Amino acid sequence: MKIGLLIYGSLDTMSGGYLYDRKLVEYLREQGDTVEIISLPWRNYFSHFTDNFLFRLPPDFDILIQDELNHPSLLIANSKPHPYPVISLVHNLRSSERRPARQNNLYRAVEERYLRSVDGFIFNSTTTRDSVHALIGDSKPHVIATPGGDRFGTLTEDRIRARTAESTPLRVLFLASVTPLKGLHVLLKAVVKEQTTFSSQPSAFSLDVIGSLTVDSKYARQMQEFVMVHGLHLHLAQVQVSSIVHFHGILDGDALIEKLQQAHVLVIPSFYEGFGISFLEGMAFGLPVIGTTAGAIPQLIKDGENGFLIQPGDSKMLARRLTQLASDRELLTRMSLNARKRFDQFPTWERSAKTIRDFLLQLITPK
Repeated sequence: MKIGLLIYGSLDTMSGGYLYDRKLVEYLREQGDTVEIISLPWRNYFSHFTDNFLFRLPPDFDILIQDELNHPSLLIANSKPHPYPVISLVHNLRSSERRPARQNNLYRAVEERYLRSVDGFIFNSTTTRDSVHALIGDSKPHVIATPGGDRFGTLTEDRIRARTAESTPLRVLFLASVTPLKGLHVLLKAVVKEQTTFSSQPSAFSLDVIGSLTVDSKYARQMQEFVMVHGLHLHLAQVQVSSIVHFHGILDGDALIEKLQQAHVLVIPSFYEGFGISFLEGMAFGLPVIGTTAGAIPQLIKDGENGFLIQPGDSKMLARRLTQLASDRELLTRMSLNARKRFDQFPTWERSAKTIRDFLLQLITPK
C-alpha cells in the first residue's frame, strides 16, 4: 500500500498520540508499505484554520490517514471529492477535554464538521469511539486498536515482590506532559496534605515528575514554584516538600526504564484521557496506577484491584490512597502483581498495528 499520514509538526514529538503514530508507521513500513509523512506547521488552534486557504489533499495515495488533531486545518480540503479513502486516526476529541462550555461548544461544532468529512476511523479506545458516535452516529467503517504497553519490556514477579518489600519511602512516579489536563497540581496538593498531616514523621513519599516542561511552560513553572513555596513553608515543621519532588523533564530509553523499575506506584490524575499509554507502560513494570474516573481510564484501572480511581481534582482522596499504599506493603504487593497481570490482557504494539493494517486493506480491496 501507498499510505499518507497527515500530522502537525514532527513524528518524533514526545506524546502518547505521536508515539501511537510512530509505532503504526514503523509496522507498516516493516510490512513493505510505503508511508509518506505530510506535516503541517504547529501553531495555535485558530491559526490552523488558515491552512484551509492553501492546503489540498495530495494525489497518488491508496489511502490517507489524518491524525484527528489536525481537524481545523482540513475542513475545506476534505470537503472536495476524495481520490482515495480518507481515514481519521482519533486519539482524543478536543471537545471532550475539560474547559469552559462556551469553548467546547465551538470545538464540538468544528470537530463534528470534520468528522463527517472523512470516510472512516481508527480509534484508540471504545471511549473515543463512543465520543465520535455521539456526535455523528456510527454509520462509517471503523476499527478499535488499543495502544501497546510493551515498548520497554516488563518486570518479573520476583523483582516486583522484592521492590515492594523495600523499607523505603513510597516512590511515586508521574509520567505525562506537565499540563493542567494531566493534573500534576492535584498530585502535588496530595503530597502537601500528607506531609502536613504527618509533619513530625519522615516523609512517606518521594515523587519523580517525568514529562515535557515546555508544552505549557507557564504551568510547569507554577508547579515548580508550588514545590518551592510549600517546601519553605513546611521547613518550619522539619519537612521540606522540595527535597522529595524531582522534576526530570522528558526521559526516554534506559533513563525512563530505570525510573519505571524503581517506582512503586504510577499516579496521573488526569482530567481526561482518550486512553492512557503511560498507565499501561507502568503496569508492565508492576506499578499500581492511580487515575481518575474521566474518559477511558476506568478501562485500564480496576478500582481496588490493580490501582485506584478517584474523582478528577480530588486531592484529599488521592492523599488517602497514597498513604494507604505507603503504610500497607502487603496491599502494595498484591496490587503490583495484579497490575502486571492486567498488562498481559492488552495487545502488543505489533498486534494493534496489524489490526489497523488489516482494516486499511479491507477499505482499498475491491469487493
